[in-house]
Amino acid sequence: MKETAQESVEKTGKVTVGDLVAKDFRAAGIFEKYGIDFCCGGNVAVDDICNEMGIDPVQVRREIEQAAATPMDRSQNYNAWELPFLADYIVNTHHTYLKENTRTIAAYANKIAQVHGANHPEVVKIAEIFEKVAADMELHLREEEEQLFPAIKRMVELAKAGTTPKETDVQSLRMTLSGLNHEHDEIGAAVHAIRDLSNNYAVPGDVCNTFMVTYMKLKEFEDDLHKHVHLENNILFPKAAKL
Repeated sequence: MKETAQESVEKTGKVTVGDLVAKDFRAAGIFEKYGIDFCCGGNVAVDDICNEMGIDPVQVRREIEQAAATPMDRSQNYNAWELPFLADYIVNTHHTYLKENTRTIAAYANKIAQVHGANHPEVVKIAEIFEKVAADMELHLREEEEQLFPAIKRMVELAKAGTTPKETDVQSLRMTLSGLNHEHDEIGAAVHAIRDLSNNYAVPGDVCNTFMVTYMKLKEFEDDLHKHVHLENNILFPKAAKL
């Protein structure tokens, strides 16, 4: 029996935020509009997080249904990509962005902390938090590129060949995934703290252009991180765990 539109909307409320964005990345824009975390905090039912935040879940579910009503561009259908291709995309897109920008943003944050810290003490704390994020990211990316992603590619090749991987390799992959998930939570919490300290990146009226550019880059960093962590937490890692 064909599912009615109302039944489809009701069912949407029972799945997690992360699952919906994994299925159709266009839902991410709707969750962002309402301030709902779809990456690090995506493992929660849509209705539950809406009720917790005082948002009308029916309206959110309807907007998600409307977004899904048109055909999806294959370039955004990340859930359909093979794991090796997705891993390479993450490295070439998000890891490259981080390597090219993280240290620059940290330098900007430290500069405005020195210049404006007396009148805006929040930027001192922001610089401190981001410096730790930058250091943690360097190790995190290296672990993914040197250990996790090559292991996933080996597992995929073994699965295609019908070969069972060694139990030691399976356990090692599980431990790596668990550790990286935990690191995602810590980095996500740090970025959320920066957003709160900056009052959602609101630029005060008595500051220089460097201050404005720093907040713009911090916002850009958060936006990139959301998609990056979503691709890993909601698609790559769960599929890799099934290998």
